[in-house]
Amino acid sequence: MSDCCCERTKHRDENEYKDLMNRLRRIEGQVRGLQNMLEKDAYCPDILVQVSAVNSALNSFSRKLLASHMKSCVADDLRSGKEETIDELVETLQKVMK
Repeated sequence: MSDCCCERTKHRDENEYKDLMNRLRRIEGQVRGLQNMLEKDAYCPDILVQVSAVNSALNSFSRKLLASHMKSCVADDLRSGKEETIDELVETLQKVMK
């Protein structure tokens, strides 16, 4: 399969790649906006609202990536009998849900 995760890499289709990159670029722009707000002595609550927006965007990115991982890598591994993938998924979820 073209999106094999067996080598701990993932070949994403063009649409998924573009979507994820666009999300990251928007987040990068939001972070630059935060830097600009700080440089211009913006009011703390205004900055905090923007920080919340960045956190939300990062969480959305993570959910999208996790869904893709589960639908491809995890599902493929389970079909192949690689039960240890469940342990890896649980460990990953524990790390990201701190």
